[in-house]
Amino acid sequence: MELYLKLFEVLFPVFFIVGIGFLLGKKNPNFDTSFITSYAGNFGTPALVIFSLTSTGVTFDIFAEYFIYALILLSSFALIGLVFLILMKKDYIRELPTFFLPNTGNMGIPICLFAYGKLGMGVAAAISSLVILLHFTANIFLAKRKFDFSIIAKSPSFYTIILTVIFLYYGKEMPVFVINTTMLLSYAMIVMILMSLGIALTQMKVFSLRDSIITSIGRVILGPIVGFFIIIFFNLSGFAAGVLLIQSSMPSAILCYLVASMYSPKKNVDNISSTIVVSTLMSLVTVPITVFIALKYFA
Repeated sequence: MELYLKLFEVLFPVFFIVGIGFLLGKKNPNFDTSFITSYAGNFGTPALVIFSLTSTGVTFDIFAEYFIYALILLSSFALIGLVFLILMKKDYIRELPTFFLPNTGNMGIPICLFAYGKLGMGVAAAISSLVILLHFTANIFLAKRKFDFSIIAKSPSFYTIILTVIFLYYGKEMPVFVINTTMLLSYAMIVMILMSLGIALTQMKVFSLRDSIITSIGRVILGPIVGFFIIIFFNLSGFAAGVLLIQSSMPSAILCYLVASMYSPKKNVDNISSTIVVSTLMSLVTVPITVFIALKYFA
């Protein structure tokens, strides 16, 4: 019974806030979330990186170790995505990001925080750091089919990750006023982004339910299975293994849709939108199961 109570405590806050966004989106179909997107990209995400990596007790060694595991994990997701998209005769370049870029930041990090405390949040952020970097590199490259270094140069998150890693490497403590400020900015972003996820579910459409279910299976069902195999192969244990498993189960990130809408043809954007909606809805079932397994076997 205690385990089920813990599961409820972990998931209820996240799904409740998403539900608030869903109700707001239903009430106002033209709800504008551009401010949230701008805030998250310029202030919230950089703040979350700083706060979650420098105030949670994560060392450089832990960061580097799980950054590498994340690289293996996401590479595996990309290979699965290539197989799925080729067999389905889809655009395996522009639609690939929905497979290997899960929503590890705004959905995964708070779940890991509630499940394992600040250390869990720190490990989750190490994994999410790679996802953030790939959003501003590989995601844009695949959507445009052309590498654009200027996007990276303009990304506050890119410089924030480098700066934070330097602090971790040299074992320097971030000033308290920076920690306090980034804490407020981070938590504000998490709440707004979770609400925007709910709003997006009312605005984004599913254009091919059958195809979307198939691609979503590749994300939210095969994802945690791949994560579990990596845990077994590298003999991982404890809360960090649980974090890796939870992060591997997240649905496709909304940022895949935002990037695609700027650089990809409408047909690809529609397919990406469909996968994000269906994988997020499926995650309402698959994520609780994954978190339950993580809490039970990787305490």
